[in-house]
Amino acid sequence: MSHEAGTSSEEKLVYMANQIAGFFQTMDDEEAVAGVADHINKFWEPRMRRQLFRIIERGCDGLKPLVLKAAKQINQPEDMRA
Repeated sequence: MSHEAGTSSEEKLVYMANQIAGFFQTMDDEEAVAGVADHINKFWEPRMRRQLFRIIERGCDGLKPLVLKAAKQINQPEDMRA
């Protein structure tokens, strides 16, 4: 049961990240990447960003390329930093 809840939570997070990317996709690449990263940094709590980085580490299942480009500018929660 908890596995299903986790998957649903991840699917929602991927959906939200892709929605943000969709909003910025009409801008030039540099501006779009910065916009996605800025939005996630401002409005996503550390738990959500942590989960996003875990999805990326596992192979980026379902994330748009713009989200992956922006990931380099998204702040990792402190407990994830090496």
